[in-house]
Amino acid sequence: MIVVIEDQDGFDKALAAAGDKLVVVDFTATWCGPCQMIAPFYKGLSENPSYANVVFLKVDVDDAQDVAQSCDIKCMPTFHFYKNGKKLDEFSGSNQNKLEEMLKQLKG
Repeated sequence: MIVVIEDQDGFDKALAAAGDKLVVVDFTATWCGPCQMIAPFYKGLSENPSYANVVFLKVDVDDAQDVAQSCDIKCMPTFHFYKNGKKLDEFSGSNQNKLEEMLKQLKG
């Protein structure tokens, strides 16, 4: 399941609620072609039993501009990885292999 984040307060609460689970955040936009290309893959990962203990978030940079600004998002898609409220890593682009490799590596 993917949780859609609408503002900074929702983002902060989602990170806090995740505790020590890995959190993956997809910063996206409806007008972004590469974002739309990777969206079904991201949804599939969120439904994969292997990642049942991972929290998947989605932030539309137009709907939640405060979150995009505080996270210093410059291009889409950008993926951020958090644990215990701290950012572990990030990458930009619609590289499915890289997304899954980072998920496997960081979920520990």
